[in-house]
Amino acid sequence: MPHLWVRSESRANERRVGITPDGVQDLRAQGFRITVEDSPHRILPIAGFADAGAEIAAEGTWPEAPSDAIVFGLKELPEDGRALRHRHIMFGHAYKGQPAGQKLLQRFRDGGGTLYDLEYLTDEAGRRLAAFGYWAGYAGAAVSLSAWAAQRRGGICGPVQAWPTQRALNDALRAELDATGAARPHAIIIGALGRVGSGASDLLTGLGVRITKWDMAETASGGPFPEILIHELFINCILAGPKTPVFLHAEAVAPGRALTVIGDVACDPSSDFNPIKVYDRVTDWAEPVLRVAEAPVLDVMAIDNLPSLLPRESSLDFAAQLLPVLRDLDRIDQGPWGRAQQMFAAHRAALGSGP
Repeated sequence: MPHLWVRSESRANERRVGITPDGVQDLRAQGFRITVEDSPHRILPIAGFADAGAEIAAEGTWPEAPSDAIVFGLKELPEDGRALRHRHIMFGHAYKGQPAGQKLLQRFRDGGGTLYDLEYLTDEAGRRLAAFGYWAGYAGAAVSLSAWAAQRRGGICGPVQAWPTQRALNDALRAELDATGAARPHAIIIGALGRVGSGASDLLTGLGVRITKWDMAETASGGPFPEILIHELFINCILAGPKTPVFLHAEAVAPGRALTVIGDVACDPSSDFNPIKVYDRVTDWAEPVLRVAEAPVLDVMAIDNLPSLLPRESSLDFAAQLLPVLRDLDRIDQGPWGRAQQMFAAHRAALGSGP
């Protein structure tokens, strides 16, 4: 039976985890061996995993895990150039031409390991089987709305930190908006019918923001879309791909627009398929927005680990979605795992032998 090694997350501010103690207990009942690394940051305490029967390992010891272990994490590995010999389950962000992704693939090539990218863990129809999308949309809309409130105060959005609960987020943001004394902005969401868009819609609606909802039908004609510019707030919830139209060209920063905040929840500025051409780098918790224009101002929110702003809700939701798929790890060459492996193999082969 599989040996699943749950690594600690090395990225700053990353408190999520992809499995719960209940999930550990479930897999152990099937005969899985489970190792969980200790972590000072993980939202779910290590004691719960130990009580569920997991073996506990020191933080960051996954490189020394047995060769047959399947290393499971969420965000990126330390960028130390180490060749990767294990099978890894994670969000690799490596298949859309991203420079960091190419380096990651080279590390797998050098070590002989395999990437099972959670973004490409799909059913036979191509639908993702587990995603953080709803909470990414929810938190992304929240930070974007906070950026709009900061503009009303004549400033720029300052550092953000995780909220302990969804209710705490809502209460804090409502008070911030009310303090501006301004009417709520008019927002447009592209990708409003998906999981990400649903999360963004729920946050904005709950705080009294008017929303124009677009999805595939409204963008089928191809962009760019000047209609975006008549809204104060634009939330992009479309995962970029080869057929994604350009929503905004670089010239969209020019005066004559109502738009002052873009929340790019999809957040893939280094991809060849980036549909928002007004910015070229991600933002982070310390500097959540990038000011790309003045008179009028235009701020872009492009944090790439948004669900971590609500680590408990997002972890519990994602873990519940993924557990049925993890149960099939004993057939890792079949079904969704087999499809993910084939995706990796194709991109790994495209690298060639290399230096």
